[in-house]
Amino acid sequence: MEPALVLEEDKADSHRRARVRAVLERRKLTDSVSAEQATASWEQDRFVARARALFYARLMFLTLGLLILAVPTWSFYFGLQSTFAFVGYFAMLLYSVANFLVIDHPRAGRWVTYITLCLDLVIMVVLIAKPQVGGGLQSPLLATQLLFTALFAILYPKPLAILPPMLALPITTRLDLLLNRDVTAVEVLTLLWYSGLNFIIVYVLVYLNEREAAAHREVVELQGDLKELAVVEERSRLAREIHDGLGASLSSMIIQTEYILGMAREDSLRSEIQELKTTAEESIEELRRNLQMMREDFELTQGLEDYVKSFSQRTQLDIRFERGGLARKLSPDAQLALFRILQECLSNAVKHAQPKRVDVKLDYAMDQVHLSVRDDGKGFDPGRTPRGHYGLLNMRERAMKLGGNLIVDSAPGTGTRVSFSLPSSP
Repeated sequence: MEPALVLEEDKADSHRRARVRAVLERRKLTDSVSAEQATASWEQDRFVARARALFYARLMFLTLGLLILAVPTWSFYFGLQSTFAFVGYFAMLLYSVANFLVIDHPRAGRWVTYITLCLDLVIMVVLIAKPQVGGGLQSPLLATQLLFTALFAILYPKPLAILPPMLALPITTRLDLLLNRDVTAVEVLTLLWYSGLNFIIVYVLVYLNEREAAAHREVVELQGDLKELAVVEERSRLAREIHDGLGASLSSMIIQTEYILGMAREDSLRSEIQELKTTAEESIEELRRNLQMMREDFELTQGLEDYVKSFSQRTQLDIRFERGGLARKLSPDAQLALFRILQECLSNAVKHAQPKRVDVKLDYAMDQVHLSVRDDGKGFDPGRTPRGHYGLLNMRERAMKLGGNLIVDSAPGTGTRVSFSLPSSP
């Protein structure tokens, strides 16, 4: 590939990573975001956008309220000529600003918005019912109740959450009766008409909200499925390439070493060739295990048991394998971590501990899988790992990445026990 094309691809990848990172930071998500977390983030962003729109609508209402207070005729009509009316206006202004400041908070934003919206509704009912003439069901502001129904349905599309604006009409009717106003046939028709409009608004908005949320969940799940399919296809492609390329080369090496071994006469030369053949056979076994994991065709329990047997035969070390619990399918990453930790433990035991016996136990519990490797060797101080030895560090990093727990219990002269626990779902 030409250098210019490589640079262009690197720039595109860097731009793509930066864009993904910016979106994740803005939504306060991690790289390993799940479909549920993505949906929750989307719902929070949608609520914040709608709550901000409510704030700007409140500003319009506050502007109209200021005009009502400023014009004597209008303030007289609504009976808002007292100091209490100005106090109420500034209280509405203050809680509107306070609501705007906490909108982004996942919990407080929703609760404060709902409470302040209920306060707006109370003020609206007071303004509708207050005028002595032309108030109640005859008020020109009665249509505002439909707006509140729409706002509640948009922000809180749940039956109980939409109840306050639905109760505004019967409360207004009740206030008319308490104020000794005659409810005429036209006002009854108005009540029925607005009630019907309320139910239509609620049904349409709740229905559209549920369709929108369901469509978004479906898209997020589809994206997750496509991502998994892409990973599986890439793993399969790599598995084929490795099998046909590296696997064939190792097989050819084994055949060649067997041929040379038959021709060799010197014992020292035969020993070197046999060691080379053994290394090639171990490499091809490791390759087969990796290919099985990539194709998700690896059976963990049997794989660990087979590795323990082959390792015991090769090193002439007494290794005993035990398994317990009901085996279950784990993710490829979890299986690989368990297998690599077993490899590292056995390798360290042979290199450093000089044990006579090693006990390996794989146990499946209800909510986790547990691997224990114990030897009766020389032991060591886990807090004083020599520089340049990264086995324990690699094991701890594997455990941390998968949310597992690694415990290394050892002391000079007492042997070593490595316990690795990993969360698992049935």
